[in-house]
Amino acid sequence: MSTLVIGGAGYIGAHVVRLLLDRGEEVVVVDDLSTGAGERVGQATLAELDVAAPGAQESLEKLMAERGVTAVIHFAAKKQVGESVAKPAWYYQQNIGGMANILAAMENAGVRNMIFSSSAAVYGMPDVELVREDIHGRPINPYGETKLVGEWMLADCERAWGLRWAALRYFNVAGAGWPELGDPAILNLVPMVLDRLARGDRPKIFGDDYPTPDGTCVRDYIHVLDLAHAHLAAMDYLEGDAPLAEHVFNVGTGEGASVRQVIDTLGEISGLDTTADVEPRRPGDPPRLVGDPARIKDVLGWKAEHRLEDIIRSAWEAWQAGPRRIG
Repeated sequence: MSTLVIGGAGYIGAHVVRLLLDRGEEVVVVDDLSTGAGERVGQATLAELDVAAPGAQESLEKLMAERGVTAVIHFAAKKQVGESVAKPAWYYQQNIGGMANILAAMENAGVRNMIFSSSAAVYGMPDVELVREDIHGRPINPYGETKLVGEWMLADCERAWGLRWAALRYFNVAGAGWPELGDPAILNLVPMVLDRLARGDRPKIFGDDYPTPDGTCVRDYIHVLDLAHAHLAAMDYLEGDAPLAEHVFNVGTGEGASVRQVIDTLGEISGLDTTADVEPRRPGDPPRLVGDPARIKDVLGWKAEHRLEDIIRSAWEAWQAGPRRIG
């Protein structure tokens, strides 16, 4: 019996793989290695495969049968918002097409448990203090739309053939559980700031005139290790045959931190000058996006254990352990 982790060589997936291995699970990783790295999966079995490619369904089905897969954790997706706006059809092809291949393979192989990497992007721009899962959000870009459609596909398969599923809507993931598993992509705020500092440039803040305490956007930052533990809690929740009380869960802290607060905290921890240049607002950035974590705490018994300072410190230590050490 094994767990199939699709996208398990990536930033978040590799943390989940390590926790699964640490608790003695058999783990099979499927990854196309376009952004992931094979050395991140440790002792897990690695199969290089693009789940959206022609023939992927058959390859997945065969792998599931051969390895006795009983659960799938699905991380693999294209996730750059701007790119999704420029290439919407390709995003639907990759994210929704890949999901269709995985679900069809699961049905044919008799695999009934799925944990899906969803996103707070499904909410769009909600004008609320804390975002609850029952808010009917309106995604504002194709990336967010692919995540919402992915959730609909899971619900359809539940009705059609008894899929047991949970979708975890992540907020802003950062930090590192182990220095070698830090975020390698320069796509999110913390690595973007570190990248600019490493190049001798000032960090950038896009807009300081939002209706927030310091004028910069407020987000809910979640430590990647806390997020990884949420996946294990969801796996345990899906086991057995008991009816599932809920399917969709916010994964966040319920506390907001502003862009300026994150940058200032990095400066305090690193000792670097993190004075930032202010640029005009970017279109589509909500002033505040913070999740209500009550449901995941009540149903899965999970809560975040790390504070913003822990997140930033671990991200800084991971960066300094890498090839672009600052100072």
